[in-house]
Amino acid sequence: MRNESKMKNEKRIMNISLVGSILFMLSEGIMAYITHSHSLLMDCIFDVTDLIMIGPFLLLVPLLYKPVTEKRPYGFSQVESLFVVIKYSILLAITVRLVWDNILSLLHGGRQVDGGRIAFFELGVCLGCLVIYLLLHYFSRRYASLTIKAEIYIWKLDVISSLGVSVAFFVQMALHHTAYAWMALYVDPLVAIIMACLLLVEPVRMILVNLKSLVLFAPEKHIMEMIRQVAEHHMDKVHYDIEFLDVIQTGRKTWVEIYMTSHNNLINTRILLQLRDEIRDELKKSFDQVYVELIPSLPD
Repeated sequence: MRNESKMKNEKRIMNISLVGSILFMLSEGIMAYITHSHSLLMDCIFDVTDLIMIGPFLLLVPLLYKPVTEKRPYGFSQVESLFVVIKYSILLAITVRLVWDNILSLLHGGRQVDGGRIAFFELGVCLGCLVIYLLLHYFSRRYASLTIKAEIYIWKLDVISSLGVSVAFFVQMALHHTAYAWMALYVDPLVAIIMACLLLVEPVRMILVNLKSLVLFAPEKHIMEMIRQVAEHHMDKVHYDIEFLDVIQTGRKTWVEIYMTSHNNLINTRILLQLRDEIRDELKKSFDQVYVELIPSLPD
């Protein structure tokens, strides 16, 4: 898939996500104000955080397809990693604060909200989020960058969390007709805390992964092993060996430098170029933008 097509597809996906985020943010914000529900507020803040970051990213997308230069040897890839770190750090900070507020609410007797209105509203939100998720998933089949995958994951979480909230408040409605009616006051803060805890996992993981990209650490062990296996598979055919493997991942770009030796200390440049192309073509099946260099090690 050509870079121009990739860029258009990425912009289309981000625009769909932008419009969806605006619509759900406004509806959830209004309903959170009317019902005083922190569960709805959690959803609204999640959408606001996503919305704040989508706008600047749409401006960043064309830069991610610019070729590397001597001035910018990694292009703008690290900007994408920084972008993801900022986005999830903001979400993490807000989520932790909301967890604390809802813990205090539980300790002070819970919160009275209109459970029936919230239950039906969240069911509608769940269906709307599902439509957006399916659209993004459909378009991402052609191409899915790190940021696109993050957006799809967020909408998937929205579907699950909205459904969970809806079910919880339908349960709250049922509690009003039982001897456990007093528990209804604790449903909203408890649901908000559970949602927050589920949402905390992905931000923490993404922050750690992208911080490693920013400081140019080697990728995770299974990625290194996969690259090594691909390279060895092709190099064994021409009797070359890997002496040292250097891999850098930042944003959507991956640089692979293979320091190599020959069994007979002779290097054929034609074979070397063909070998590099074979390794790169196979790695392209697993990586978005991958660069491969084979570097012969000189004998002492």
